[in-house]
Amino acid sequence: MVRYEVSELSTMLIGIIALFVGKAVREAVPALRRIDMPNAVVGALIVALLVLAGQLLLKVDVAFGSKVRDALLLVFFTSIGLSAKLAALKAGGKPLLILCAVTVVALIAQNLAGAGFAAAWGAHPAYGVLAGSLSFVGGPGTAMAWARELELQGLPGAQIVGVGAATLAVVSGALVAGPVTGWIVRRHRLVSGPGAGTDITFAEPPAAPPVAEPRQNHLESILGSVFVIALSVYLGEKLNDLARDAGLLLPGFLSAMIAGVVITNLADVFKFRLAFEPIETGGAVALQLFLVTALMATPLISVAQIIVPLAINVVIQVGVTVAIAYFVLFRLLGKDYEAAVASGGFLGFGLSSMPVAMATMDEIAKRYGPAPKAFLLITLAGSFFVDLANAFVAKAFLALPFTAVGP
Repeated sequence: MVRYEVSELSTMLIGIIALFVGKAVREAVPALRRIDMPNAVVGALIVALLVLAGQLLLKVDVAFGSKVRDALLLVFFTSIGLSAKLAALKAGGKPLLILCAVTVVALIAQNLAGAGFAAAWGAHPAYGVLAGSLSFVGGPGTAMAWARELELQGLPGAQIVGVGAATLAVVSGALVAGPVTGWIVRRHRLVSGPGAGTDITFAEPPAAPPVAEPRQNHLESILGSVFVIALSVYLGEKLNDLARDAGLLLPGFLSAMIAGVVITNLADVFKFRLAFEPIETGGAVALQLFLVTALMATPLISVAQIIVPLAINVVIQVGVTVAIAYFVLFRLLGKDYEAAVASGGFLGFGLSSMPVAMATMDEIAKRYGPAPKAFLLITLAGSFFVDLANAFVAKAFLALPFTAVGP
């Protein structure tokens, strides 16, 4: 087998091309659009299949660069931290607190189910945490980030498990969330309230003619955002050093995210305005590029070898999450139409991603009527709480004696 090393720049160029190819394929295949399969996943899978063909037919292996990919990971998680405004909890009131609490319960349940199944299968329980909330609530980006950390700590094949579990999660969540939500609505004969569209509205007021922002101000906002992201990464490194001295090992992306949370909330306290549009755009770009460059390096032969336990894990995770959505969240939120739609959104991000959550609720609203409170709850929880809670719950699980990795 001849091994070909791809440079960092070439890796990035191939990744960008794969993103555009993935978008074109998704637009051409309606099924991929319906399940909200990310462009990065589709494009990366095509590259991985080409690499597989080269291995089998030409005896040529390809090794992609990873240094730029690691930097993109830090940028992505920093953008999550910088968007995490804790004051948003107040805006959601008691229903948001209920949703956040149930989300934590779901995170714990998914990790318990995953770790238990992994142990029963004869594998290290840490694989179950990786195939639990990190893949289902976290999605491909989070799963790949933690998989890399776990491999560095001595868990072999973690990235293979992560990409396999996360890919199946994207598909299963998209297939399950909508039908289950519709079943809840029909079973309980729920209807949208007569004033459902009046108490909370997401419609924008008539906009004034757009005024072009001066180019200099636009550049300054971008530079300011780059500075804030770089500062968060720098402070995250210092936090890592302090944690290491105290005997606690934190992933670099987690400490960068924590630094971002501190910075954005301190900015609110001191009435300092951060330019969030460049931060969010940078985070979105970093996520797409990280995903495609990480996933296209996946050895598909190895994923195929563990497809059976991954598929069984999907069935378990779907069962656990649907049970929590229906028997816990739906009832705590009042068992009305808004509660049903919110439960559908919960299933969307609890089994797949926020885009799937929003698409599920949008489809239900089109068919059965508006649910503005549910949209507000899911948007608030998904915009800042879910990723933070998932990171800390996963870290706590991986620190337990029976799931810890390494000597």
